[in-house]
Parts: sequence; C-alpha cells; structure tokens
Amino acid sequence: MAGDSVLAVLLGLFDLMLFAAGGLDEVVGLPPWYVAVPVNIAMVLPLVFRRRSPLWSAYTVLVISIVHATLQLGIASVAGLAMSIYSVVVYAGRRQGLVFVGAVVAASAVQLALDQTELVISVLFLAFGIALCWTLGEFVGARRAYDVEVEARLHLLETERDQATRIAVAEERGRIARELHDVVAHAVSVMVVQADGASYAIQSNPELAQRALQTISETGRGALGELRRLLDVLRSDDADGEPRVPQPDAHAVAELADRMRTAGVPVELELGELGDLPAGVSLGIYRIVQESLTNTLKHAGRGATASVRVHRTGDLVEVLVSDDGAGRVPQLVPARRRDPRLPGGNGLIGMRERAHVYGGTLDVGPAPGGGWQVRAALPVRLDK
Repeated sequence: MAGDSVLAVLLGLFDLMLFAAGGLDEVVGLPPWYVAVPVNIAMVLPLVFRRRSPLWSAYTVLVISIVHATLQLGIASVAGLAMSIYSVVVYAGRRQGLVFVGAVVAASAVQLALDQTELVISVLFLAFGIALCWTLGEFVGARRAYDVEVEARLHLLETERDQATRIAVAEERGRIARELHDVVAHAVSVMVVQADGASYAIQSNPELAQRALQTISETGRGALGELRRLLDVLRSDDADGEPRVPQPDAHAVAELADRMRTAGVPVELELGELGDLPAGVSLGIYRIVQESLTNTLKHAGRGATASVRVHRTGDLVEVLVSDDGAGRVPQLVPARRRDPRLPGGNGLIGMRERAHVYGGTLDVGPAPGGGWQVRAALPVRLDK
C-alpha cells in the first residue's frame, strides 16, 4: 500500500497542478476549487486499496471517474481506470475482469454518445488502452500464479522431506528397539532361569548351583558386550565405521543352541547348507530363532525340549522352531489360561517385523499334538 499511496498522491498532485494552471482547455470553464479538490482526492483515494480490495476500489474509481471526466479535471480518471482494469485482472481474475471491462465500456459509450467530438479517436484510444491494461494484467497474473505454484511445490517438498525424516527416524527406532529387546530378553530369561535353578540346588547340589552361576555370569557378560556394541554404533559420528563386535548371523545359531542347552532346554538342531546370505536376512534368522528359544525357556515349562530346523531351498530360507510344551496338549490346557506366546507381545511383533522387512512370512501358534511352533520363510535377494 505504500507504493500505491505514493502513486495516488503523485497522480492527485499532477491534476491539482493542472487545475491551478488553468486546465488543459481554456475555453471550457473549470469548477470552483472547493469542488475540484474533493473530486480529485476522491478520484485517487481508492487506488491506495487496489491490491487489498481490487473490486471495491475498481468500481469506486469507475463511478468517480464519470464525474471527474465530465468536469475535465485532468488525467486521473483515465489513469485510474487503466490501473483498475490491470488490478482486477491480476488480483481478482479473468471473470471479474471481463465484468469490469464491460462496465467501463458501457460507461464510456454513454459519455461518447453525449460528446460526439473525435468519436473515432476516442473509440480507438479506449480499445487500445483496455487491450494494453488487460495484456499487462495477464502477464503479471501468470507470473504471480507461477510464483505461487513454485512456493507451493517448495512447501510440499519441505513437508515430504520432513515426513521422510520422521519415517526414517521411526524405522531406526524400531530397529534399535528390536535389537535391544532381542539382546536383553534372551539374556535376562536365561539368567532368571539359571538363578531359580541355583536357588533350588544351592543346598542339595552345590556343584550344579555353581555351574548355573557361571552360566549367569557368562550370559550377563555377553549381553553387556552386545549392549556396548549397540551404544557404540549409536554414539559413533562416523557413518561408515564398523561395529566393534560383529553382528550374529545364521551360522551362530549352533552357538545359540549350545547356550540354551546349558540353560536347561535340550535343543535338537538341524542346520542345512545356507551359503552366502545377505547380512540382514542372516541376522533376521538368528534373531527369530533366538526369540523363539527364549519363549520356550520362559513359557514352555520344566522338561520341555525344542527343535530348530533351518534350511535353504533355492532363494528361500525356511526356519522352523518348535517345542513340545513339556508334553502338554493344547486341548488339556484350561481355556482361561491364555498362552503368553500368543501374538501381541513385543517379541512376536519384532519377529513379524523382521520377516516382513525382507518380504517374508511368519506363522506362530500351537503345534499339532501339543507344544508351540514358529515357522518363518525369508526370501534371499542377493545383489548382483
């Protein structure tokens, strides 16, 4: 509005200077100053608001321009109408611009009908002025629309970037949560079972209690080592840095089975030829077996045995972990006692996410004839 105010003041001063100098046509008498000055001010005042309220400003200029032109007070009426046509096209749109141009043509036709002097020149001047103002309005309006579109696209790109960042952070948090759960849940479960066994055997069988305590110590140290590795990765500023301790893979399932046997769960292991597996798939196999055996240790009961079978057929790795539930048949278990291994726990959610990340499937539920089983199928996609 500051620029429009300066423009309106300059236009009004120019007409007042013409009026003070006697006007353009000395033959026609000019109105008194107390009429000319208010009309000149009223003529240029709506131009101050031509951007904020283009329609209100344009039609006010149109009405006052009729009086201004009739009194022959200067060029403000012609300049004001030209600026109004331009402003309506740019800030209100083509439809409103056509309506306003029609009103201008109608008002000009009435004036030309009353004043027949130089009719052809007046019509050509009117047509040329309207065409010029409309063309300028179209050009500036297109430029404004382009700028608005670019700004909207930039805003959309920023929004998409922020959304992608949030998704990446959420995925990384989920991955870290799965790793922490797998490490802590497995280690703590083994330590709790061994501690319970040691508390029962400390009086009757000190040697067995000592072995249990040794297992607790080894398991705790291993868990601390994995936790330190995770923390080192999180704290490291070097994105290309290698973890200090390598991630476990599918070949480490044998060592995991040995630890479970030491913890008191007999494990029958059948590990086929896996070949070279992608690091993510290999880690997923290990974590699925680890979580399944941990659930067996926690929920299957005393005397339960487990079976682990990992086979690769072409580009598909199948994992089957089952336990006999200490010989319990599902139909004999009271219905009100819901098995804690039913889908919904964090561990099962983590296993399902690991399988789905690599395009695999996971089935969890009671095994035929009793016990529990976890069946996973992970496709192998080697980058060539």
